[in-house]
Amino acid sequence: MHPLVSLAKRAVEEYVKHGQVINPPQELTPEMQERAGVFVSLKKDGQLRGCIGTFAPTTANVAQEIIKNAIAAATQDPRFAPVDEEELEALTYSVDVLSEPEQVTDLRQLDPKKYGVIVVKGLQKGLLLPDLEGVTTVDEQLRIARIKAGISPHDEECVIYRFKVKRYH
Repeated sequence: MHPLVSLAKRAVEEYVKHGQVINPPQELTPEMQERAGVFVSLKKDGQLRGCIGTFAPTTANVAQEIIKNAIAAATQDPRFAPVDEEELEALTYSVDVLSEPEQVTDLRQLDPKKYGVIVVKGLQKGLLLPDLEGVTTVDEQLRIARIKAGISPHDEECVIYRFKVKRYH
């Protein structure tokens, strides 16, 4: 298991079992030292069980970002009840470290397999990670991101950003 994924798993297990927020490892890997937005996804039996993340860094480093977002994915995703101790053995984890988002001026710059998207209209923001099962077209990717942001799926008046991720399982 990759060290970033192991950290997410340890953070969730320690929090669910003991209510404790772990500290980052003493020795941070190079990836853990960076500053970046991070999404942590939890799956159970192949189905999404929680996913929370940040568009941009909100903590000192990726290690702290993973700990914070892993706990939030397990306990604060509004789509799911909090993870309980009996579920821990059945969970699988993935960690996505986001590149710096860049504004898109032409939809041909998008590719749902390669890039995630962020749509912004005023204070409304929606993000969709790249390479998600069932999302094969740019139109579908933007439609889902707009819905997540509370923007009409047909509203063209939003700013679009793309980003890449390094995905760890």
